[in-house]
Amino acid sequence: MDYKPSIRQKISLGYYAGVGVIFALFLFTLTELSVIDKKIMFADVIAEFFETTLEMRRYEKNFFLYQQREDFEESIRYVSRAEEILAKHQREYENLLVSAEILHLRKVLQDYRKLLEQYASLAGQPAARASVLKHQIRERGKELTTLAETISATEKNRIRELLTNAERILFVSIFIFSLAGLGVGHLISRMVVKPLKELEEKMEQIAAGGFSKMVIATNDREIVSLTNAFNKMLRELQIRQKHLVQSEKLASLGTLMAGIAHELNNPLSNISSSSQILMEELDDSDKAYRQELLQQIESQTDRARNIVRSLLDFSREKTFKRETINLHEVLHETVRFVRGQLPPTIDLQIDIPDSLVIYADKQRIQQAFLNLLKNAIDAMPAGGSLQISASSISPFEAGTFDQTEAYTFLVNRDKCEPGEESAYIIIRDSGAGIPPEILPRIMDPFFSTKEVGKGSGLGLSIVHEIIDEHEGCIAVVSTVGKGTAFVVRLPSREGLAI
Repeated sequence: MDYKPSIRQKISLGYYAGVGVIFALFLFTLTELSVIDKKIMFADVIAEFFETTLEMRRYEKNFFLYQQREDFEESIRYVSRAEEILAKHQREYENLLVSAEILHLRKVLQDYRKLLEQYASLAGQPAARASVLKHQIRERGKELTTLAETISATEKNRIRELLTNAERILFVSIFIFSLAGLGVGHLISRMVVKPLKELEEKMEQIAAGGFSKMVIATNDREIVSLTNAFNKMLRELQIRQKHLVQSEKLASLGTLMAGIAHELNNPLSNISSSSQILMEELDDSDKAYRQELLQQIESQTDRARNIVRSLLDFSREKTFKRETINLHEVLHETVRFVRGQLPPTIDLQIDIPDSLVIYADKQRIQQAFLNLLKNAIDAMPAGGSLQISASSISPFEAGTFDQTEAYTFLVNRDKCEPGEESAYIIIRDSGAGIPPEILPRIMDPFFSTKEVGKGSGLGLSIVHEIIDEHEGCIAVVSTVGKGTAFVVRLPSREGLAI
């Protein structure tokens, strides 16, 4: 089983990485501060060494001036203190000076001590000898002071450089940390926010009525689980929607029965009349007349059988199968279903060329036409005009609509561009029209402007689904107060790219 990290783990990893970088920066800064602290402490030692040499020289001068034994002893004591400092902090001095310089410093201290002791023991010696020793002592003392001052200046420069480098490194570290933070943030954004954003977009598509399978490129456990749950829900919704479509179709049959009864009543009345006449004229010797009556009975029987067959074909659930069918026959047959619902106040006008064909599933496309016709009839409760027309020429190119009438694409706008071998069907009513603010939503599932109980909100949604699976398109032209026209474009043959 493949391991799928969770969003929580990814975010935690980002936090841990940030804390790790901060901790590393803290350790580095602490190390630098520790080094600087040691340098400052050693600077105090060097300062003490320098002050010791100065005190040593001060007592040297006093000894030369006043010839007091106490001044000599103090000077020797400071020489010992200088040697003690040098011995105690030898390692630190070795980090600052080369071995030869340290040896030279020790030798100068030793020479200074010897010369000072020799000078102190000159009682009764010639003045020339004392003068030479004074000069040598002063030279060694000056050299010691110069060396101590040089060491002090060198250490100060080292500390200054160390502080400058630490400042530089701190700025560089902050810059690197900022870049690392941005990188971690971007990485978290790619790993976490991007799938969530994609999930949000898919949710919006579903909310807009698109029931396509949700596919999100991520391994996040939460999102994968949510996606699987949503896809399962979508499958259930699609199954239930199909059942609802079939239920809607069967429910519409109830309202169509009045029209079918009216359609069946005419041939049955003709059959009954012809049968009665035939029975009355049974003994008549006019054989041709009897044959004519029988032909009428047969013709009306075929007519009734065709009506029943059309009704059965429409109501039966079968596999989607597209074929070339005559548009004139399909639309007239569909109109036959709704004639019983047509009030006398609605003027029906049909203009369908006999030769126009479409490549479609007859039952499904009849369902779409039927829903559009019912929608048009419902839009004119006070009566009006219902026009059904078709052409192989786009009505938008032919100037069928007034230039002031705006149209909105509801299904597959890219397939509504003018092309060859296509059929354009227009179903137009003179009803109240559709307000522009709700026009884009009229094909959403369960959206309805009718009163509760007077519409399921699935009629135009089913039209949307059917036209989409036929690779067609729908545009609507509607003006409030003037009416609405649905324009359906369908391919005329198999494999037509429209």
